[in-house]
Amino acid sequence: MFEKSPRPKKRLFLALVLISILLLSGVVYLLWNIMTPGLQNISSYLPEVVGGLILFLLVFSLFAFFLMALAVAGVPLFRLFQGMAWNFVNVLFPLAVFFGRLFNIGKERIERSFIALSNHLFQQKKMVIAPERLLLLLPHCLQRGDCPYKITQNIDNCRQCGGCRIGDLLRICRAYGVNMTVVPGGTLARKAVMSIRPKAVLAVACERDLTSGIQDVFPLPVFGVLNERPDGPCFNTMVDTQLVEKAIRRIIGRGDNYGETA
Repeated sequence: MFEKSPRPKKRLFLALVLISILLLSGVVYLLWNIMTPGLQNISSYLPEVVGGLILFLLVFSLFAFFLMALAVAGVPLFRLFQGMAWNFVNVLFPLAVFFGRLFNIGKERIERSFIALSNHLFQQKKMVIAPERLLLLLPHCLQRGDCPYKITQNIDNCRQCGGCRIGDLLRICRAYGVNMTVVPGGTLARKAVMSIRPKAVLAVACERDLTSGIQDVFPLPVFGVLNERPDGPCFNTMVDTQLVEKAIRRIIGRGDNYGETA
């Protein structure tokens, strides 16, 4: 593991998604009952049409959830179904967070569960990516705040002094021939992905940035590694370099299966 906190459970996010579907369906059904008299005034067929649409959306949502559960269980799915399930997850993520708060479940905990689910689906694909088509995407806060050699524009500015994890990660990437870039924020991260055009991304970040990044670049596969924050968020953060190297080796086909990392 890369943090001292308990490993998040994928089933937390799955449960919240299912709760979101059921509760949202209940709310929509109540609204439909309230609106039925007004709809009948417009057309006698309109309540049935609206009700049929609501029923279709409910069945579709449950079907997409079923596909997602099958993917988590390791059942192979057609690419179309994989995309459908993942798009569905992205749409319901805000609702999962909302209903999680109703149950006093913090957003960060839900994000960690989401990342765990995403990583699990990544592993289930059993992809092997050529090293030059893999991008290691790092946040600038991994660099020491007092370091005078800024590396967001040019990674070669790193002196590999050992004061932070950047030098170790740079050596690992050069040893395996993997692309590596350091970015100060989500906008430049997306720009880096568009510029390099990798087949897969190995990203190190906090819960919030990993969650938004995974959603932003879909369907590009992303494997997320959470950073460690001994001095608080966005300052002098750290990461388990052995964990990153292990993920790199697995993605490029030079190692065993990954362990759970989120």
